[in-house]
Order: sequence, then C-alpha cells, then structure tokens
Amino acid sequence: MANSKVKPAFNQQVVVLPIETIVPQKELSLEFRKSTTFKRISASLEHVGLIEPLVVYPRGPRDYLLLDGHARLDILKQRGVTEVRTIFAMDDEAYTYNKKVNHAPPVAEYFMMQKALSHGVTEERLAQVLNVSVSAIRQRRNMLDGICKEAVEILRNRDVSPAVFAYLKKMKPIRQIEAAEHMRATGTHTVRFAKALLEVTRPEMLVEVPSKRKPTIEATSRAAQAMLEQETDLLIRELKAVEESYGTDMLTLSIACGYVERLLSNSRVEKHLDKHHSDILGELRTLLADVKPQKGKSPEVAA
Repeated sequence: MANSKVKPAFNQQVVVLPIETIVPQKELSLEFRKSTTFKRISASLEHVGLIEPLVVYPRGPRDYLLLDGHARLDILKQRGVTEVRTIFAMDDEAYTYNKKVNHAPPVAEYFMMQKALSHGVTEERLAQVLNVSVSAIRQRRNMLDGICKEAVEILRNRDVSPAVFAYLKKMKPIRQIEAAEHMRATGTHTVRFAKALLEVTRPEMLVEVPSKRKPTIEATSRAAQAMLEQETDLLIRELKAVEESYGTDMLTLSIACGYVERLLSNSRVEKHLDKHHSDILGELRTLLADVKPQKGKSPEVAA
C-alpha cells in the first residue's frame, strides 16, 4: 500500500464543447433558482465569467454526461451561450468525482478573499461577484481578527460557519485552541456548539468578563459549573480515544465475527452450543446480526 497512488478524478486538459452536446442529470427546481446560492453563481458568471470548468463524462460522439456544474450550465443556457469550457471525468458518476475533489472551506475562502483584496480588488467588486452586500464582505474580511493562528490551523479544512469565530473571539487564545480541538474531536462545527463552549468557559479564560452572564446551560453553583466543565473535558478525551482506535477495533471485530460465523456454519458446533451453551449461542447470533448490516452499508451517492 505504500506505493499506491490516488487516481485523478478527471483529465487536466480543458476542452471547449458545444452546450447542446452536454446532457444534465437533473432539472433545477424553481426554489433553487430563487436561492442565494444560485443568485451568487449567476452574479459571479456575469462579473467574472466561468472560472471553474464544467465536469462531464464522454459517453460518445457529441454525448457528454454532466457530473458537476448544473447551475452554471443552466445560467449559461439562459444567456444564450453556445460553447463552454469543460474537463473530462474518469468515471460516469458524480460521487467518485466529488469524493476526490476538495471544495474550499470557509477559512480557505477567507484567505482567498484576503489575497484578492491585497491584489487591488475592491470590496464593491467582490460584493458584486458574490452577490452580497459590502458590509457582508467587510464582516468576512475581519472573520479571523482576534483568532490565534493555532486555532485557525485546526479549523482550516473544516466546514465551520463564519459565525462560530464570533464566539471564539470572546475567548483567550489557549481556550480558542481547546474549543477548536473540541470541535475537531466531535466533528461538530455549529454555532450552537460554539456558543455552548463559550458558556462553559471559565471567566479567567474570557477576553472580557460580562457583568451579568446569562448562560443557556443552567448551573446552580460554581461547583456545578466546574463539574460540567470536567465532564465536558472527559467526554472530549474519550471521543478522541475512540476516534484513534475506531479503525483497529472495527477491523478486529470484523475478523472475529467472520471466524464466529464460520464456526456456526458447522452444524455440529452449532448443535453442541445449542444443547450445552444456548445463552452463549444466542449472544453470538445477536452480535452477528448487529454487525452484518454495518458491513453491508455503502456510502450514499451524491447528487
């Protein structure tokens, strides 16, 4: 496995195709055409043009299945565009392509925005391209102000809501790192979770201690608050331990269940257990019934 390489999801060469030869896999709903995402894509195409080529799979001459870029294709068709830049995928379904392509998380978008601003792009221009207000651009521009670099690095590749950083800014750097590690360990990057972490933060770990705090998590005394903090830290440590050993544990369980299944396939062994150790046999059957559905699950195919 050391010499194995990740296969590319698409051909790197860009090919210009007639739009009429591209076959979409789905029709966009009226609700999606009214959404903020659709309007943002439309504004970007109007002011900047097509940056990311469409992804298609060549099924035959003048027959290309669209895998990624349905909104862009729809907008370009509405504007009467006849040709579009594309790249060819290696598989004929979108799941494989999306699994091998990294989409920019919010922190990466922040650095991209900072780079654009440093190269002379105005806030007004960015607002037009992204179909948002100038104030929204300014809020996003200041998203990481007051966040320590260690916390930023932990959350760099995570799908974190920009509003999460507003709560992290109220914590001191060491607590920001702890909170970021909690989010990474639990896989939870929501605003609600960030707010909960802020509420259980000790006053000395806050940038400013409000005169009257109104915690959403009820704590009747300092002792109860301290106990809650200890239980939270213990839970995070346990989650980290489970995360580290999960792969090995599942492999061991699968091998053990395979061995037990082969044993029970022997009618003599099964009859002996049924006669002398029926309780053990029942537990083994229950274990196999619980593990088998987990082994048979397959990842959901992305639309």
